[in-house]
Amino acid sequence: MKDKKRIVVKVGTSTLCHGGKGMNFRNIDYLARTLADIKNDGHEVILVTSGAIGAGCGKLNLPERPVDLRVQQAVAAVGQCELMHIYDKFFGEYGATVGQILLTRDDVEQPNVKQNLQGTFESLLELGVIPVVNENDSVCIEEIENEHKVFGDNDTLSAIVAVLVSADVLVLLSDIDGLFDGDPRKNKDARLIPVVDEINDAVIALAGDAGSDFGTGGMATKLAAAAIAMENGIDMVITNGETPQNLYTVAKGGSVGTLFKHKI
Repeated sequence: MKDKKRIVVKVGTSTLCHGGKGMNFRNIDYLARTLADIKNDGHEVILVTSGAIGAGCGKLNLPERPVDLRVQQAVAAVGQCELMHIYDKFFGEYGATVGQILLTRDDVEQPNVKQNLQGTFESLLELGVIPVVNENDSVCIEEIENEHKVFGDNDTLSAIVAVLVSADVLVLLSDIDGLFDGDPRKNKDARLIPVVDEINDAVIALAGDAGSDFGTGGMATKLAAAAIAMENGIDMVITNGETPQNLYTVAKGGSVGTLFKHKI
């Protein structure tokens, strides 16, 4: 890959939260420091974040993700405030300013709203701000109901945002190093697949159905995101969120995790 100017980074609940024990401040600090440094090096950065419900569970001392939809949305409202407070604090420590954008599917499907969103993103980037994007869980029913996942822990949303802002690369920070030919948590001989040129049946079969207790994403939603990105001329990388310094390698066009090479 060549040097990447505009980068969309998606971070999931499993990276941001200690299960039901609250926020993982070490990971968030590493992430904020790395993204702020990459921005200082001349790159444009957009962060797509999950974790509103996870943050809310921690803030409210809930032992597990609530089942009732009304409670989930209330927890998301609390958690989104907590999440942005944390991002503002950590990014601010490294001289970076963040701006919140909350989206629903309607926002990205209506042409007039989509155009306004593009203008907002461009203005934020011109002002030197790192946009922080999340699904509006407090009002959007489809995203947080497990049987009707729209954006899949924001994996698909991150791809849509990448297309919206004409990103050079989309990076999904996961709880594993990339796409493997088996489940590395169950099979120590599973091998990392460094490059994927096409999302075909064989690749889809590798996804399985794994997700985390507090998030809704899994490898299947990441492959769906890859398909959107690749079809729109955008490279996508899956790498481990525990090592956000891998983002330096991606920004410079290096190889890390699994690269999904765009088709255009």
